[in-house]
Amino acid sequence: MAGAAQKPKFSIEPLAAKHDRAAFSCGVESLDVYLQKQAGQDFKKHAAVSFVLTPNGTEIAGYYTLSQYSVQLESLSDEIAKKLPKYPMVPTTLIGRLAVSTVYRGRGLGEMLLMDALYRILRHSKEVASAGTIVDAIDNAAIAFYEKYGFLELPSVPGRLFLPMGTIENLFK
Repeated sequence: MAGAAQKPKFSIEPLAAKHDRAAFSCGVESLDVYLQKQAGQDFKKHAAVSFVLTPNGTEIAGYYTLSQYSVQLESLSDEIAKKLPKYPMVPTTLIGRLAVSTVYRGRGLGEMLLMDALYRILRHSKEVASAGTIVDAIDNAAIAFYEKYGFLELPSVPGRLFLPMGTIENLFK
């Protein structure tokens, strides 16, 4: 088809100076401000690493952050806890933020970001133990999004969800 607009080929890479953070807007001020002002500092302080989805190497269509985390075993449901080691604190990986630009909504990019994050977490769990992944959903729509992929809401913290590493492994078999 001559003249048809080509779909951009997206790549996911660590946030770098070349990425246009100032132009990013997902419609949630806290997520926008985090990427624009805090993500670089968190990386320098080894608190979180941000990964961006880009169609051209500079524009940011979406992003997510990863960091090590732990949860109290007693905060997990009995169903989950019985499958984990009986330590007071269970090592996990936190997807601290995940957002898609309003310009790129409705293209399945949230799922692309989540699957990239989960695959990265799975690979790294072979070197730095992680029993699963934690997310803190900001609203009911986010909870529904994560539940589609098997995340389970933790009874102790509203909006906090957990995905066991076994479920993540099954996603990539």
